[in-house]
Amino acid sequence: MTQGNSSHYQVLRIPVTATEKEIKVAYRKAARTAHPDHGGDPAAFRRVTLAYETLIDAKSRADYDRSYGGGRGAFAGPAPDDGAHFDAPAAGSRASATVRRPNTPRNTASDAPVYVPPFEQYAGTGEVPLIPASLASQQVHGLPRKRGIFGAEARIQREMRTVQLISRQILPAIPAARLINGLQSPADNSHIDHVVLSGYRMAIIGSMLLPPGAYAWNGSALTHGGRSVAPPQLAHVVRRMQDIFPELNVTGWTVVHSTDGNLHEPVIDRHRRSGSHETVQVVNAAGLARGLKQFLGSGPAPNTVIVPVLARLLRGMH
Repeated sequence: MTQGNSSHYQVLRIPVTATEKEIKVAYRKAARTAHPDHGGDPAAFRRVTLAYETLIDAKSRADYDRSYGGGRGAFAGPAPDDGAHFDAPAAGSRASATVRRPNTPRNTASDAPVYVPPFEQYAGTGEVPLIPASLASQQVHGLPRKRGIFGAEARIQREMRTVQLISRQILPAIPAARLINGLQSPADNSHIDHVVLSGYRMAIIGSMLLPPGAYAWNGSALTHGGRSVAPPQLAHVVRRMQDIFPELNVTGWTVVHSTDGNLHEPVIDRHRRSGSHETVQVVNAAGLARGLKQFLGSGPAPNTVIVPVLARLLRGMH
């Protein structure tokens, strides 16, 4: 990657998790090397200074981390080639070499994670990855946030149910899957309950808690006993995340939990044939476990952890 395409973190050679002290130490080291009085390049020194001034201030750092416009923000890499498309790994990556083989004999979802780019490439170079390998190896990141005053306890309860469901049903089956909880939505001032990332697929997940029974889903609302229940509005978030991550296939899911803990309740009947084409799928807990496993596991290179994408989620949306 050229200096012109480097993020501020890469200019200072620090991870996105760097503390204020680590930023100061890295700046002093980089400034000594790049300073014109010491034979450095003036342009490089300006980049080092800009990186420091941006990252040392908490507000400007937060704004920078959320600079997703056009997909070219704090963690942007080289621009995708003209042939890039949804569900396609970056050309030349180890993942692309894996998924482009014809007649692949088996699915790799259950294989050990492969990191792109590999952490080994940083050994002896003096550069650091966007996030440490120890952080990238964790399957669960963050917890439901305590936001607002009214209804917070019920919301956290249903979100914790979703965390437990994914942790028990999805993550053991797909070791490369990463669950990130309590994110700030880039589409508005709301929050995203959960994101599950695996390979080149991303699922945006919201949750509801409803009593057992049979519910009808017409594509926009759930109805039960003549009453209509509006699910979380995820379609605009899915579209925004798809714009931010054009290399991924992004979908939305609303999981409806039953008060009695039965994974197969409530029963959700679709009253519209176009359900498979909806931006957001509405399912019960069993449906989420089944559908999410199929969606993530059937994508290209499902055993791949794309480190720059995970770094953007962990830093830019918290």
